[in-house]
Amino acid sequence: MTTTPDPRAPGPSTPETPRAEPPTAEDPATKKRRVSAGRNLPAAIATGVVLLVPALLGIFFVPPLLIAVWIVVLCLGVWEVARALESVEIEGGRRLQIPKVPLYLGAAAMPVAAYWGGVEALTLALMVTGVAVVVGAAITRVHHPGHSITASIFIACWVPYLISFALLVLQTAQGEWRLIVVVLLVVANDTFGYIAGVLFGKHPMAPKVSPKKSWEGFAGSLIGAVLVGMLASWLIFEEPLFLGALLAVAVVIAGTAGDFSESMVKRELGRKDMSQVLPGHGGVMDRLDSIVFAMPTAYFVIVALTADSAGLPLGL
Repeated sequence: MTTTPDPRAPGPSTPETPRAEPPTAEDPATKKRRVSAGRNLPAAIATGVVLLVPALLGIFFVPPLLIAVWIVVLCLGVWEVARALESVEIEGGRRLQIPKVPLYLGAAAMPVAAYWGGVEALTLALMVTGVAVVVGAAITRVHHPGHSITASIFIACWVPYLISFALLVLQTAQGEWRLIVVVLLVVANDTFGYIAGVLFGKHPMAPKVSPKKSWEGFAGSLIGAVLVGMLASWLIFEEPLFLGALLAVAVVIAGTAGDFSESMVKRELGRKDMSQVLPGHGGVMDRLDSIVFAMPTAYFVIVALTADSAGLPLGL
């Protein structure tokens, strides 16, 4: 019986065409490493050390050093927010103009006023900055001065004014440790919220603003921060535990509001990060978004709830 050769079979002298391998799914661990590599970890650590070491030295030993670090951070924050807002096109296709010099001067004056003059001096510095912004807009003849002045006053309030409340916290009784604890509460808010959100997050808090934030993550933030606050009250301040718990709850709520505020601004501007001014971290406001509302909230809670700071009976 004769067999007809298959015309599709290659002849003895015909090289077989190599088959293209189908794409394979990327190993999850490899993908995770690749994504993590997008952040320059050595640069992030180096940046953190460069900022943290002088800040700690300033908190405990040389307050002017802390103020100097704070001024640098605030000026960078003003610069990046102003730059982001100047990308906005307004009427006539012209871009928004921000008179930056008054804002830089205000960013330098507000922490100094807060440390040596208290909340009244800080607020006065904000008011003077607002007047300087109006004068600066008039001198430079910016396009659409109403828009420019409004945006500039927003920057002055959002960045140097609110964040300078950290210097007011430093002025309370045991202020060095109060400030450290507030920062730890903010870190606990972010850390425990992230862990709980990854493990249990199913119900978004504000999907149009920050899709990754969930109510489960918020609950994790509350639990973790309350534990940190109670430990601080017990081990550091020797106060009733409920004082630490109340401070923690206030900081978590305010810190979450700060996260949302920056997320809304970035979403409106179409930005992922405010800037790349801090290697490995992004922008100043990307790192301090939770601090913005947490510091003033913590200051007033500390003053209201502690006898040494406010001259009130211990407790409510």
